[in-house]
Amino acid sequence: MAEGHEGTADPRLEAEGELSMARLALEGGDLRHAAGHVARALVFDPRLPEVHELLARLAVRPGGGPDLYPVEQPVYLGDVVARAHTLAVLGRPDQALPLLVTAQCHRPDGAWADAAWMYDRRVAEGLDPEQVRTALLRLVGALDDPVGQDVLAALRPFLALLDGCLAARPDHPALLWSASMLMRRCGRTGDAVALALRSEAAEPSFHAAMAAGYAYRAEQRWDEAEAAWLRALEFDPGNLALHTDIGELLAKAGRPYDGLAWVERALEQDPEDASAFPTACGMRFSLDGRLEHLVALADHLRDRPGGEHADRVLTQGSQTRFWLGPIPSATEAVVNVLHQMHDQGVDPATAALSLTVSAPEPPSALLAMRRAAPECTISVAEVPEPDPRLTVPEVSSRGPVREVGRRLWHYRGTGAEPAVPPPSAEAAEALGTLAAYPWRHLPAAYDDAVRLSGLPLEDLLGAMVHPPAPPSGPATVWPAWIRRVQAWACLGIAHHRGDQPWAGSDRRTALVDLAYGPEDWAAEAALLSLAATAWVLPEARRDVAELVAWRFLLAMEAARSRPVTLLESLAHLVRAVPGMDGEVLRLAGEVLREESGEDGE
Repeated sequence: MAEGHEGTADPRLEAEGELSMARLALEGGDLRHAAGHVARALVFDPRLPEVHELLARLAVRPGGGPDLYPVEQPVYLGDVVARAHTLAVLGRPDQALPLLVTAQCHRPDGAWADAAWMYDRRVAEGLDPEQVRTALLRLVGALDDPVGQDVLAALRPFLALLDGCLAARPDHPALLWSASMLMRRCGRTGDAVALALRSEAAEPSFHAAMAAGYAYRAEQRWDEAEAAWLRALEFDPGNLALHTDIGELLAKAGRPYDGLAWVERALEQDPEDASAFPTACGMRFSLDGRLEHLVALADHLRDRPGGEHADRVLTQGSQTRFWLGPIPSATEAVVNVLHQMHDQGVDPATAALSLTVSAPEPPSALLAMRRAAPECTISVAEVPEPDPRLTVPEVSSRGPVREVGRRLWHYRGTGAEPAVPPPSAEAAEALGTLAAYPWRHLPAAYDDAVRLSGLPLEDLLGAMVHPPAPPSGPATVWPAWIRRVQAWACLGIAHHRGDQPWAGSDRRTALVDLAYGPEDWAAEAALLSLAATAWVLPEARRDVAELVAWRFLLAMEAARSRPVTLLESLAHLVRAVPGMDGEVLRLAGEVLREESGEDGE
């Protein structure tokens, strides 16, 4: 449905301008042009009384009426609203109501129904309750639960109409439980409970009991919600979605194992049920923290694309664990100093600070400090062993990687300089756009990064050491921003020459070079990209698990003789990889317990 008129500065003035044009057209006898201006005025300001006055004149004018506002596809929003109110003026509110619901579903925050006839009790009393119920359910399906204040204000005419209908038919079962659904979304949970119970009292039904359960749940009256849904189940014992709802309800009520039992009963009847399977995966993950449950859900979603519930459960689980959703914060000394400056009211952009760090820190961390505090000078006290400036194969013969051919940094003493040129403006813009938003889960991040597949590999590498500027924020956003840019750049590399088989591919080689290079945030970003690849390519899982495990184990080994600022983050990465070895997971858990007190399961 088309709307038009985006970005106008003053909708009221625009509406009044359209009305002036409509009056001129009407004086000239051009009803169709007048109607067009009225329809546009309604989109600008549907509450303006003068709009409804002129619309009423057009409704009763010879040659006027609803046909002035066509609703053939593609339909214009203003025509839908104008046609509805014209029909109401002509005494046909039964035909007007469905049109207003259509407009409200399209734009729930619009005051499309705010007209006097919607508040007229006589109109409400004359409407067919079944038609009102059908309209309510359509509207309910388009609304958030609960709605925001702007939408609530727009829904007041519908609530007024509903009050009139209920006053005329206080015992209509279907109207009562439908009204309960709308009231709940409008935040009137007490009314929603009362209406659902009145419906059950008038005529016990599956829908009435479901509405009662939803309303009780909104009030966190868990036992009463469970009882209501058990009553609903008596009407439809094979309803697997309801089994799942009861399971989720019990989990929210603090009874997760009872809840999982309900969901597993549904799985016994259909192991691939679109409601039960995702919910079971999410509940199992929340209970034992084992990644395999989310991986199974991702595989399920890949084989059955478009599953909104599965995607939502995968998102919820992923956002509770680093790298699956959020990126861990940097812990380097220079980053800590940057935040301390900000907390103390010192502007990093102008502060002339000399800072000495005990050992070389990741060059990306130093880059973040230089971008945030360009007047700051940093010196290194000493270079401990094993040397963090060297690639992994240069300091250890252990692990699956024997050489690193691609480097992002050149070291001059203890200072690092970019070893690759800056990216093109197109690449910088593309990465800046993606880096501004968090990902839902790793498969979604992998899929979104396909937008970068057309960029040259050199551009993706260049952006990692020549990052675009963040869109806004204080200087302290630089560390997190660079980590995000690098993560997305590596996710883009995961699509480089994607037609090549994973083993021996150019994209694998590039990511391994970065992952096994000097200790740097770029190594973490590359390992993340390897992990994301494993989520979407089961054939890569064993290889990726080995690569990530060895990079973590070698960092643990180095940490015995010197600090490794990436160690905690690498432990989180271990926990993000499908099929990771159990002993390596145990070691990662130990690191996390020591560093942050996390359970590490």
